[in-house]
Amino acid sequence: MQSSEIRQKFLTFFEARGHTIVSSSSLIPDDPSVLLTTAGMQQFKKYFTGELDPVKDFGSKNTVSIQKSFRTSDIDEVGDESHLTFFEMLGNFSFGGYWKKEAIQYAYDFITKEMGLKIDYVTIFEGESNVPADEESEKIWRALDPNIVIKRFGRADNFWGPTGNEGPCGPTTEIYVNGIEIWNIVFNQYYQKTDKTLEPLKTPGIDTGMGLERLAMVAQNLPTIFETDIFSSLVALLPQEFGMRTKRIVADHARAIVFLISDGVRPSNKEAGYILRRLVRRVIALGRLEGGMLRFPAVLSAVVRLYKPFYPALNEENILSVFEEERGKFEKTLTVGIKELARVDTIDAKAAFKLFESYGLPYEIIKEVGGVRAATLTRESFDEEFKRHQEISRAGNTGKFGGHGIYLKTGEVTVKDESELTKVTRLHTATHLMHAALREVLGPEVKQNGSDITVERTRFDFMFPRKLTDEEIKKVEALVNEAVKNDLPVTCVEMPKREAEKTGALFFFRERYPEKVKVYYMGKTMEDAFSKEFCGGPHVTHTGEVGEFKIVKQESVGANMRRIRAVIN
Repeated sequence: MQSSEIRQKFLTFFEARGHTIVSSSSLIPDDPSVLLTTAGMQQFKKYFTGELDPVKDFGSKNTVSIQKSFRTSDIDEVGDESHLTFFEMLGNFSFGGYWKKEAIQYAYDFITKEMGLKIDYVTIFEGESNVPADEESEKIWRALDPNIVIKRFGRADNFWGPTGNEGPCGPTTEIYVNGIEIWNIVFNQYYQKTDKTLEPLKTPGIDTGMGLERLAMVAQNLPTIFETDIFSSLVALLPQEFGMRTKRIVADHARAIVFLISDGVRPSNKEAGYILRRLVRRVIALGRLEGGMLRFPAVLSAVVRLYKPFYPALNEENILSVFEEERGKFEKTLTVGIKELARVDTIDAKAAFKLFESYGLPYEIIKEVGGVRAATLTRESFDEEFKRHQEISRAGNTGKFGGHGIYLKTGEVTVKDESELTKVTRLHTATHLMHAALREVLGPEVKQNGSDITVERTRFDFMFPRKLTDEEIKKVEALVNEAVKNDLPVTCVEMPKREAEKTGALFFFRERYPEKVKVYYMGKTMEDAFSKEFCGGPHVTHTGEVGEFKIVKQESVGANMRRIRAVIN
C-alpha cells in the first residue's frame, strides 16, 4: 500500500465516522511557546481548552487531519534507520464528542481491518502520583481482543505532556506493530500549568498521532522508513558513492528544506531560520565531503513532485531560488573552512564555534570531519558557546557596546537596554554603507579617518579636500537608502590579511591588523557587494534592518578632512 493510499484511507475512514477533514496548518505555529509545529494537536489546542468552538468552526466536535510536523531535537540523530526532522502526522481528534471507548475502537478497526495489520501489543498508563492507572483503557482493549498483550508503563512512556510550557495533557495508550510504536492515543483530561501542576479539563478530549512514515514501513513490510515509497525515489537520485548514512540525511533534509521554505521560513541565524540554514549547509557540505556530484536541486524538485498532489501550494521555483541563494553564500567559504578545520589539532566547543563563525561550517560537519579530534565536542557544548557569543556580541549584562570594532578606536558606548543596543548596531552598519556610498559619489580619494557611534547618531571622519555639495549629499543618502531597501544580506568571512586586501575590502590605513582579519560584506556575493570592509562587528543580518538614513550635518575638522553626522529612523 503506497503512502498516498494510506493518507486517503485514513481520511476517508474517519470522515465516514463523523470527523471533519481539516487541512494541515503551517510549520510556523501560532503558539509562541514552540518554535515549529511538532504535533497534529497544536492547531487544535484552543479547542481542547474551550477557548474556541469546534462546532462553529468545523461543524463537528470531531476532526481528522494530516499535519506537517518537525522535530528539531532529532537533527543530530538523522542518518540512522528511524530518526527524521520533517514528518507527517495522521491524527483524529475529539473535543467532547467521544471518549476512550470510541477512540480505541476506531484505532483497532483501522489497524486490523482497514490496514490488515496485526497488533503485537498495546501499552497503557500504570498510574503515578495523583494520576490513577488507566484501568478503563485496559478493559476496552480486553473487550476488543481477549488475547491482546497489554503492557503498563509510567509517566515517561504513557503520559503525554503539553506542547510548550503549558496546555492539555493526559495518559496515553499506544499501539505497536512489528515491534514498532505506530499510534499514540492521548486522553486529554488535564491542563498542565506553567508550574507543572495539573487541573482537570472542563471537557476531556481525544488527541491521536500516527506517523505516516512508520505506518508505511510496517504496511509495506520493510525494515526501515528509508526503503518505503516515501524515500526510495529520493535515495535513488543520490550518487552511488554516497554512504547510506549520508543518503538518509540528504533525503530527510530535502523534505524538511522544501516544507520549511514553502511555509515562509528563510535561512538566518535566528530561530526557525537557523534550523533551515543548518539543514541547507549540512547537505551542501556533506555532498562536498563525499566527493560525489550531488545535484541537490534535482532532489528538491523530486520532493515537490512527490508531495504536490497532496500539498498543491508547493512552489518549486520559489523553493529552488531560496536554496540557491543560501548555497551561493555558503560555498564561497566552505572549501577554505574545511582546510582550516584540518589544521586544528583539538576541536572543542570554542574551536568549533570559531570555525562556524568564520566559515559557516555547521556543527554536524565539524563533528563528522573532526573525527577523534572532535571526540569531546557535543551539541550541548557547541550551543552553549553559541549562546555565550550572542551575549557578548549584544553586550550581555554589562550594557556596553564596543565602538566600531578592530579598526575604529572609538571607546565604548553605554546603553540602557536592548532597544538602544539594537539602534547602535543599526548605526554601525549604516556607517559602512555611508562609507561605500561616499566613495561611489566622490571617488577613491575618500579615506576613512575614524568614527564615533552613539545611540543618537553616527559620526564619520574621512579625508577629502572640499565641502560636499547639496547634490552630492543627496546622492550619498539615496545610495544608502537604496541598499537598505534592497535588504542585502550581511556576511562575515575571516581570512588572511593579504588575501582580504586582494578582495578590495576597505580598511583603516593607520590601523595595524593581525594576520587574520574579519571582512564584512553587504550583498549576495563578496565580488558584487555594495560594501566590504575589515571590521570586528557586530552588524545587522540584512541591510533592511538599518532603517531610513539621513545626513544631518557636515563640517571641516582640519586640512583635507571632513566630518559627517548622520541618523537613522
